[in-house]
Amino acid sequence: MKKRVLVAEFMHETNTFSVQLADEDAFRNSSYYADADIRPAFEGTRTSIGAAFEAAAKFGWDVVHPLAASANPSGRVTDACFEAMSKLILDRCDGVDGILLHLHGSMSTQSHDDGEGELLLRIRTRVGGGVPIIAVLDLHATVTQKMADNANALISYRTYPHIDQYERTWQAAELLEKAMAGTVTPRVALARRPILYALDGGRTTSPPFMELLRRGDQIETAGEALVVSVQAGFSSADVHDIGPSVAVTGNDHASAQAIAEDLMDYAWEQRTFSSIHFTPLDEAIAKAKAGTGEKKPLVIADYSDNPGSGAYGDATRLLKAVLDADLQNVGFHAIRDAEAVLEAQAAGVGNRVTLKLGGKVDPTMGGGPLEITAHVVAITDGSFIAYGPMGGGARRNYGLSALLRVGGVEIIVITHNGQATDLGQFTSLGVDPTRKSTIIVKSMQHFRAAFEPIARDVLEVDTGALSTRNFKERPYKKIRRPIWPLDPL
Repeated sequence: MKKRVLVAEFMHETNTFSVQLADEDAFRNSSYYADADIRPAFEGTRTSIGAAFEAAAKFGWDVVHPLAASANPSGRVTDACFEAMSKLILDRCDGVDGILLHLHGSMSTQSHDDGEGELLLRIRTRVGGGVPIIAVLDLHATVTQKMADNANALISYRTYPHIDQYERTWQAAELLEKAMAGTVTPRVALARRPILYALDGGRTTSPPFMELLRRGDQIETAGEALVVSVQAGFSSADVHDIGPSVAVTGNDHASAQAIAEDLMDYAWEQRTFSSIHFTPLDEAIAKAKAGTGEKKPLVIADYSDNPGSGAYGDATRLLKAVLDADLQNVGFHAIRDAEAVLEAQAAGVGNRVTLKLGGKVDPTMGGGPLEITAHVVAITDGSFIAYGPMGGGARRNYGLSALLRVGGVEIIVITHNGQATDLGQFTSLGVDPTRKSTIIVKSMQHFRAAFEPIARDVLEVDTGALSTRNFKERPYKKIRRPIWPLDPL
């Protein structure tokens, strides 16, 4: 008989310092599919859900797929949203032989700091101990003991930028098939240390993470464990279990725990390593001005206003510096400002508009509103297919969007927040990023997959927005103490 497998995606990375809650509209405005809408949206794409459908065809599964939803990182998920989406999944759990989930691992709700742990506990309570549950997680998951206790396997991405969701889901599906057949009996062992931030923020090309991945490969190849997953954690979450972790899935829990502890010892030893280098803003602008006319663009990334870590995406300090310097042939992605987009739409394509742009959520975080007079170049609905390394051929939606030109600067303004990870975010509005002298993006690391190959150089700046790397300025209240680097350890 065919195995009945539940496949679902429910993803949110929660910046608990953000004042903007994630309700159901936040998911619907980003990526929300249910029931019959899921297969046509994801089948044939190099996404997690796309891989799950391929695996189902290979193994002959009867797939139940109630939900595939993700929202851009922001503040806590509302209780109403969490309960509604969890119910969609829970109501379809009866009678399944296995469960394959795509979760982030750092979701917090209004009532639960550990959103995924709560969801996994509810699913485990519903299906009992005999149904294998395997979850694919983001590399920046904040893995808790509650998550480990209620899943049979936790499998995290191994790349940052995250370009292996497809491969990790195939790995999870193959393990789930074995677990349902009874040839493996996986359990998760978890190790952590009193660390807030380490492993170079999850940069998988840096020595500490590369070494852990190398050791994990050796352990898996030798058959000493079924899966070795390393998580960098998410430092913008004021939760007790913050920080990096190692999750080892094996048939023998004691040996898996020993492996996890050994690998976590190495993470502790390497906790001070960092490859991140910030260029002072004035130096970055000077380098951009000196390179006007170059054949390849200089890419400047605003680390601190990264929507991918829950920042508001409307900080203006970097844009003001660009405009004040009268830089030419610049593409800027993006300012999230729904009001400004509507004003541009009202003015109409081809006309000029004077408006206040950005800096409206919290003017103290990275700069307040800028009054500009701009030429309205284009208006789109913000929906396009992302074919880049992180896109996988799936549709993106940034809501009503505008392209505004101020002097030599073309500014993309979006309604729904999102970091720059795909060239389509420029080309869908008529901007060819390869022809620009300077490209500005708001992102910490994910931009590199699509933009580093076209760049002559990449600079990172910290403009003091919500996701600034200055940990000691963050008002942590719930994290366990003592913890490095806030306390001497």
